[in-house]
Amino acid sequence: MGAHRRHIALSIICAVTVVLTGAGPAAADRGDDPHHAGRAVERAEAILEDATELAQQAARQLESATAALPVAQAKVAASKGLVAAGRAQANTARRNALKARTAYGGVAVKFGQAQAKVAVARERVGQIAAATYMGGNFARINVLVAATDPQDMMDRLGLVAQVMQKQNDDVDLLTAARRVARTEQDRAGLAKRVAENAERVARERLATAQAAEAAAEQARAAVLKLTAGRARALDLANSQRWAVLAKYEAAKAEEARIRGALSAYAAKGGGVGGPYVGGSLLMPVHGWKSSDFGERYDPYYRVWQLHAGADFAAGGGDSIRAAAGGQVIRAGWNGGYGNYTCVSHGEFDGKDFSTCYGHQSKILVYVGEYVTRGEVIGRVGTTGASTGNHLHFETRFNGIPKNPLQYLPSCLC
Repeated sequence: MGAHRRHIALSIICAVTVVLTGAGPAAADRGDDPHHAGRAVERAEAILEDATELAQQAARQLESATAALPVAQAKVAASKGLVAAGRAQANTARRNALKARTAYGGVAVKFGQAQAKVAVARERVGQIAAATYMGGNFARINVLVAATDPQDMMDRLGLVAQVMQKQNDDVDLLTAARRVARTEQDRAGLAKRVAENAERVARERLATAQAAEAAAEQARAAVLKLTAGRARALDLANSQRWAVLAKYEAAKAEEARIRGALSAYAAKGGGVGGPYVGGSLLMPVHGWKSSDFGERYDPYYRVWQLHAGADFAAGGGDSIRAAAGGQVIRAGWNGGYGNYTCVSHGEFDGKDFSTCYGHQSKILVYVGEYVTRGEVIGRVGTTGASTGNHLHFETRFNGIPKNPLQYLPSCLC
C-alpha cells in the first residue's frame, strides 16, 4: 500500500536519476508517445504515496521532465536540419533570382534597342507620309513632265523609282522593327515574370529558414528549461532523503502493527467461525488496476518497500463492496492507509483469512458488524498517504499480506 508505494515512487526518482545522465534510444522512443509523460507522472504518484509532499513533487517534476526531454531533444535535432535545409534552399533561390533578374536586364536592353529602331523607322515613315500629304506625288509628276527628251525621261523615271523604292524600304523597315520589338517585348515580359517568381521563391525560402531558426531556438530553450527543471527536482529529492527514509520506517512500523493486530485476533479465535467457503472473491470496486502487489527496491533511496495490496483507481465516492461475507474486525483511521476497514472471512488453509480496504472517503460499517458478500461497506477516497482516488485492497492470512490478484476474478471485473 502506502509504504510499498513510497518505495516504488522513490524507485522512479532513482530511475529518473539514471536518465539524467543521458537518455538512450529507448527513452527517446517512449518520449515520442504524447501520453508517456502523463503516465509516468501517474506511476510516480502511485509509488510515492508514503513519501513526503516535497518528495512527491520532486518525483512528478523528474518524471515529467524526463519523459518530455527526448521529444524536446528530437525537436532540436529536427529544427537544426530544417534550418540547414531552409538556408540552402534560400541561398539557391536567391542565386536563381539574381540570375533571372540579370537575364531580364539583358532582354530589357534588347527590347529598348528594338524600340529605338521602331522610333527611327516610324519617324522616317512619318516624314514620307508628311511629304505625300504635302504633295510629294505631284512633285514627282512635275519632275517627269519637265523632261526634255526620251533619255531625260528615262533618267527621271529611274530617279523617281529609286525614291519610291527607298520609301518602300523605309516602310518595310518599320514593319520589321515593330515585329522585332514585339518579340523582344514578349521575351522581356517573360523574363520579368521569371525574375519576379524567382525573387518571390527566394523570399519564401528565406522566411521558411527564419521560421526554422526561431523554432530551433524555442526547442533549444525548451531543452534547457527541462534540463534545469530536472536538476532542481533532483536537488529537491536529495533534500528530502532523510525525511522520506523516516516516513519509510514509519510505514514499516505501521505494517508491522497491522500484522500484529490481525495475527493476535486470529490467535484468539475471533472472527466468523469455520472455514472460508466463499470461493473467488468479488471485485470490491469498479475501476482499473493502477498498482500491483509486491516488494520493490528503490535504487534512489536504497530501500526495499512492500506494497501490501493492489490498487484500483475509481471515482471518489464510488461504492466499495465486501469481497466476501464476514465480520468487521477493523474500521477506522490507520495512518498512511487513511480510513481503513478489515473483514474476517473465516479460516483458509488453517489461517484467518481477511480482506482490508484503504484510503476510503467514508467507512459505512463498524467493528463487530457482520456483512454479506457484495454489501457496500465504504466509499472510494484518497485519505491517508494517497495521491488520488482509489481503493487499496489487501488479502491477509493471519495478518500477513498476499497478492490479492490470486483470489480475485482473473478479468478483474
